[in-house]
Amino acid sequence: MNATEPPAAPVIGSEYNAGDIAWTLASTALVWLMIPGIGYFYSGMARSKNALSLIMLSCCSIAVVTVQWFLFGYSLAFSRTGSKMIGNFENAFFRGVLDQPSVGGSKVPDLVFMIFQCMFAALTPALAIGAAAERGRIVPTLVFIFLWTTFVYDFIACWTWSPNGWSYVMGGLDFAGGTPVHISSGAAALAYAIVLGKRSGDQKDFRPHSMSNVVIGTCFIWFGWFGFNGGSALAANLRAAMACVVTNLAASTAGLTWVLLDYRHERKLSVLGFCSGAVSGLVAITPGSGFVSPASSVAIGFIGAIACNLAVRLKHYLKYDDAFDVFAVHGVGGIVGNILTGIFAQSWVAALDGSTVIAGGGLDGNWIQVAYQLADSAAGLSWSFCVTYLILVIMNKIPGLTLRADAHHEHTGLDLAELGEPCYGHHDDKTVDTRVEIGEANSGTQSVESLGVKA
Repeated sequence: MNATEPPAAPVIGSEYNAGDIAWTLASTALVWLMIPGIGYFYSGMARSKNALSLIMLSCCSIAVVTVQWFLFGYSLAFSRTGSKMIGNFENAFFRGVLDQPSVGGSKVPDLVFMIFQCMFAALTPALAIGAAAERGRIVPTLVFIFLWTTFVYDFIACWTWSPNGWSYVMGGLDFAGGTPVHISSGAAALAYAIVLGKRSGDQKDFRPHSMSNVVIGTCFIWFGWFGFNGGSALAANLRAAMACVVTNLAASTAGLTWVLLDYRHERKLSVLGFCSGAVSGLVAITPGSGFVSPASSVAIGFIGAIACNLAVRLKHYLKYDDAFDVFAVHGVGGIVGNILTGIFAQSWVAALDGSTVIAGGGLDGNWIQVAYQLADSAAGLSWSFCVTYLILVIMNKIPGLTLRADAHHEHTGLDLAELGEPCYGHHDDKTVDTRVEIGEANSGTQSVESLGVKA
């Protein structure tokens, strides 16, 4: 190099470990994949005439929340000068969000942390709107997603994960979203189901139309959850690896537990039961995934599956129509996970990243942690339910934002009524043709079997 040339300026962000950034960005993509996974999971559980609308809403949640996150959502949740309840507009339009050490951890810059957290914000309302399936209008639902993210999610994310938040300062432990994601979405789903009322039609007709969609959705969700929990370490280290291990263990334990719980009723191994159980285990392990050992994760998966399985019956006793049991799985699962984190959290697990120091939970003799977890859970549940209910009631009184589809559209199905496109157009055509052939066969001398169609 010529001695007269000035030294090269340091590359912006070169002080960070490239592996930590790469892992967090890869985890961002994994969490993104969970969102259409939720759409497929919900679409399979719905009737075919509403399947496409649920996939559409999940994907639109990404778009709506991404815009909200850019405008002011990220700033409200994570601005450095925010209050104990909510941030401010310091980082609106992503001003100043670039290469400073993030508020979530010093090992990744603000820009990386921002996009990672954006996926959490987009996923949460996608979970909640499952309670409104088959009867909630699409455009008002998109407006609701924007408002709910602003007045519910951003508040709870701030007090849970921002260094200024009251729960964070109190000492609450929530590694990856027990309260901001699961309890908040479960409580919102309960409020949505109550405000909308029950679906019209015979209860016996409300059955999954495509178990293959449910399984595909579950696979996307489970796969993405490695980034959801493992990525929350915000570094490629042993703590991230432990989070992935306990995530997989809890989901596996819970899936098997749910299958066995349902087996006692009909002596059948339920695919839907396994999928629901796996998701309940993923929910329950979320808050403690960076704090608990593998042995503890087995207990969390087992207890979480039992609690959520029992909670599914709540809608029959309380007579609300939570179409896909969002409150039972995510609300109750999140509460159980938070409490069990207070019991099973251990300081040596948190210290695997080389910097985090906690007093641990009950296993470490710090039983006051259970009280902190209860306080955080109760606050998140109450805030989400009350504010969600208020948003929905107000929206329902505004012309053009009526939440529920009219009876005709509900009978037709939201796919055709609001999207103008069926989920299975080609399949439906074949079904009609087959019925014609069967009718002709029955009216003539040719048998159904000779047409190659089983009766």
